[in-house]
Amino acid sequence: MKKYITVLFILLLVAGISGYFYYKRTPEITYKTAKIERGTIVSTVAATGNLSAVTTVQVGTQVSGTIQKLYVDFNSRVKKGQAIAEIDPSLFNASVEQSQGNYLSAEGNLQKAKVAQADAERTLSRNKRMLADGIISQADYDAAETAVQSSRAAVKAAEGSVAQTRGSLMQSKTNLRYSVIRSPVDGIVISRAIDVGQTVAASFSTPTLFTIAQDLTKMQIEVSVDEADISRIKLQQKATFTVDSYPEQTFRGKVIQIRSAPVITQNVVTYVVVVSVDNNDLKLKPGMTANVSVEVARKDDVLKLPPAALRFKPKTKDDDLKTKGGTDRSASSGLRPAQGSAVHGGSKGALSKGKERSQQVYLLAEGKPVAVAVKTGIANNSSIELIESTLKEGDDIIVEQNGGDTKKKSSGSSMGPRF
Repeated sequence: MKKYITVLFILLLVAGISGYFYYKRTPEITYKTAKIERGTIVSTVAATGNLSAVTTVQVGTQVSGTIQKLYVDFNSRVKKGQAIAEIDPSLFNASVEQSQGNYLSAEGNLQKAKVAQADAERTLSRNKRMLADGIISQADYDAAETAVQSSRAAVKAAEGSVAQTRGSLMQSKTNLRYSVIRSPVDGIVISRAIDVGQTVAASFSTPTLFTIAQDLTKMQIEVSVDEADISRIKLQQKATFTVDSYPEQTFRGKVIQIRSAPVITQNVVTYVVVVSVDNNDLKLKPGMTANVSVEVARKDDVLKLPPAALRFKPKTKDDDLKTKGGTDRSASSGLRPAQGSAVHGGSKGALSKGKERSQQVYLLAEGKPVAVAVKTGIANNSSIELIESTLKEGDDIIVEQNGGDTKKKSSGSSMGPRF
């Protein structure tokens, strides 16, 4: 019995020692690699905005009254000068008739004043001859001269009254003409704020009755660009955008205006950039939200690195101890691409020398990582331009490490660096 117990004890001891050394062994190190490729890199600036017609006219009224007729509705096509609504003209017709009567009366009074003036001038002429013959006195002659001057003043007053009533008549006719609301441009009615029977009042601010888009085949997007990216935006740069209504379709446009006035919202400074859009098929509607990407830099036939290669750094046991309980140092090892060289990076064309950055990546040679110095340029979410290095197309560079003394994968933080 003791023999069996001794043998069992020895077997358990051997198994324990074997298990201890098995679990204490250093795990095998493996590396995940990616190949250096050649292709095109497009760097963009992302922003959002809303679609609108290039020219939108708000149509109001200059007179007050009750809407009697509506000739158009939403989405109606209108021509310049076309009647789109009419205010009840009864009061305006009455005003025209009244002004017309006042004008005719004033003209009659003017004619009477002119007749009286002519009679006073004849009397003065006759009295002048009679005074020379001694038939009348000087007082009679002076009275006749005063009558002439008075008649001339009466004519002037009558002429003023005629002008005043003529102006009143013109105003009444103008108000009557304004009772018919007409379209000022060719376009499409995109908004109607009135109905038949509604009373509109024209006071200091003209009420908006209709909104007419002059031409929906030409639209624009006003996007807000962050102050950190506005220096990269240039006129005539290409832009692409999507809208929620057509998620699978990409639309194209170009930058036509960069406004200098800042827009400050909660201490965040942005600038408005206007992107023109062709809408010949009329798919796009005013007010749609557009997710815009402005192409700020593009390079063809260049070597490309994956962003993870610049974040990678081989970890040792010492590194693992330092980062125990903290953040993985591989995400903050300082091996970051040039600032401003990814989604929000680069200027149009080649990047200036001041934006190139010396860094390093690791080449897998004979199963071990070998550091290689590189200079990077523009970038986007998936690729970074390789400007200067001994690397060539097809080389395997390390993007991730598994095993060894690490307890975490050393491919960088899950979020990655901010380019």
